[in-house]
Amino acid sequence: MPTPHLDLPATDRVLSPRTGWTRAHWEVLADRLLDALEPYATPGLAQYRLPGRGSLAGVATDGLEGYAHSFLLAAFRIAGAGGDVDPRLVERYARGLAAGTDRDSGEAWPQLTDRSPQMEHAASIALALHETRPWIWNALDGEVRERVVDWLWGFVGRRAHDDGTRLCQVVAEQFLASVGGPHRQEDIDGGLDRIEDWYAGDGWYRDGDTRAFDHTNAWAFHLYPLLWSRMAGAAAAGARSARYRERLARFLGSYARFFGSDGAPVHFGHGLTYRMAVVAPVWLGALMDCTPLAPGLTRRLASGTARHFVERGVPDERGLLPLGWYGTFLPTIRPEMGPAAPYTAGKAFLGLLLPAEHPVWTERELPLPVEESDQYMALPAPGWLLHGTRDDGIVRLVNHGSERGSGGTGGGQGDPAEATAGAMPFLDDPHYAKFGYSTATAPDAAGHGRAPGIDGHLALLSWDGTASRRTGIRPLACSGRTATSRHDAQLMETGEELPVLTTSVLHGPWEIRVHRVCVPAGVGLREGGYAVADDRPVAAGQGPGWALVRTGDGLTSVVVGLHGWDEETGMAHETDASAFGAHSATPYLRCAAGHPAGVYVSLVALTRDAVNPRALRESVVCSTVGDDVHIAFPDGESVTVRADRGTDGDGGNGGFVRWTHRNRPAAGAP
Repeated sequence: MPTPHLDLPATDRVLSPRTGWTRAHWEVLADRLLDALEPYATPGLAQYRLPGRGSLAGVATDGLEGYAHSFLLAAFRIAGAGGDVDPRLVERYARGLAAGTDRDSGEAWPQLTDRSPQMEHAASIALALHETRPWIWNALDGEVRERVVDWLWGFVGRRAHDDGTRLCQVVAEQFLASVGGPHRQEDIDGGLDRIEDWYAGDGWYRDGDTRAFDHTNAWAFHLYPLLWSRMAGAAAAGARSARYRERLARFLGSYARFFGSDGAPVHFGHGLTYRMAVVAPVWLGALMDCTPLAPGLTRRLASGTARHFVERGVPDERGLLPLGWYGTFLPTIRPEMGPAAPYTAGKAFLGLLLPAEHPVWTERELPLPVEESDQYMALPAPGWLLHGTRDDGIVRLVNHGSERGSGGTGGGQGDPAEATAGAMPFLDDPHYAKFGYSTATAPDAAGHGRAPGIDGHLALLSWDGTASRRTGIRPLACSGRTATSRHDAQLMETGEELPVLTTSVLHGPWEIRVHRVCVPAGVGLREGGYAVADDRPVAAGQGPGWALVRTGDGLTSVVVGLHGWDEETGMAHETDASAFGAHSATPYLRCAAGHPAGVYVSLVALTRDAVNPRALRESVVCSTVGDDVHIAFPDGESVTVRADRGTDGDGGNGGFVRWTHRNRPAAGAP
């Protein structure tokens, strides 16, 4: 694919047969991103006031964010070149430090206060100062250094949000310690101790006291502790550093399976506008010598993701990173994010700290896991199944464990101040509450009213069609190709919560969902597939017990009712609701009101291959005997799902699922 807004060096298909990218491509991209910011700098270069929707924090904090995040990108570029860059780049950020910390400059940075958004920005400045110490910090005038220390001193003893922001305080105060500035060791140790409460195992951290797992694990919970240890030194970091290295290695052992063959990461969770920042821990593993990934796979993964966005118009024609995914898309942007938030993507350039002769830059690229075979992987800590298909290169994430809880419209968390006694709860966050996410789709996120979106959602429907929420997700089992969870379907009209037990079973390109749910009289039921999107209207088709939508390039989402469903189906069409295109559509199954409690079985597929839903409905045979659901596949394999377990589970899928293999199982199967 062409790169519409960026002139890149010639590709090297010998060294990089998959992407063509080399270190030079990363350097050119970094330079373009940095050069494009200059027209938006304040006179003293302390702020970059970018176009786009402002945050709730105000213009000065947004301008600081532009300086801070781009400074981290510049730091990786400067340090990675050993200081051999255009001296104007070094001068830009040195001058910005002088003006930003001068209260009389007219560009002074807002002071650090309890739980202030500038805490995150200050952490980027601290890390950038550490990495560029020989070229910037050591060359600063003594008065300017004193002012920088005085500004960062605002961290000391302050309260940070009780989430990943605690780590921002850790790295900032560690920098102060490294230059002999004031700091509190209790703040550093307390932040590092706190994340232990959120560690769930296998390299995964919850985002605070929630059950939210997402890409924050990549660009915060692994990145900051290891960069802290790099800053503190081996003697001070000690056992903590060894622990963080071991956890990162565990995380990276599965992380390569989150990326499609086109380089796209799975689209879910918070901070999607940071885009390529998702590859930061991949470089970090090589930098800290704790990665299980071969050097050629490290570069293939990181370069593939950067190339994915560049080929889709990121950065834009101005050289800027807009608020969104490809183009501007505000429904995924939280109110605290300013127009410079996308420059958190600078973390993706961590690999430039590795010298040009390092094996990650010199060894031949290796294929991603999904390019070699179909992939099935269970991740019990977050409660996910990863499902990749080699034919189309798509990776899907089946969610049986992660949720953000109540959120505002458009994927934010909402303003707690808006919550009042007796008021209806906010929407489920569409980037956490769905059953399915993928590298090729995004959930419909714009939202109309308070009803949850149709895609990836099993909904109980009240008399007027209002859909229930998916709340209180409890993972029960996750292994091999199956996962089981219980959640509450909360009726929006009355607040009543009804238990739903769901088991997902993966087979080839398909996911089978087995739901046991009590459906009250007068309440209907609906199951949505993946929402696909395009810049042109999406084609659709339906028949008895099945529905299908297809984009112009052949991406197809289909749902098929195998048991319990009426033959009623439909397609929901939206405009400006998806980060992937102006037109989105979702196929769904539906049962009329009045159905009794029972078991509902559906087949959900997202594919670029040809699919015949009529044939699927006939060839995948589903039957029930008591609480057992038996599913027979056309290749001779079959599975039995016990649909009566849902309160506590037994810690393994053995109590829920039993496979029968008549033929050899598919690649990657247990």
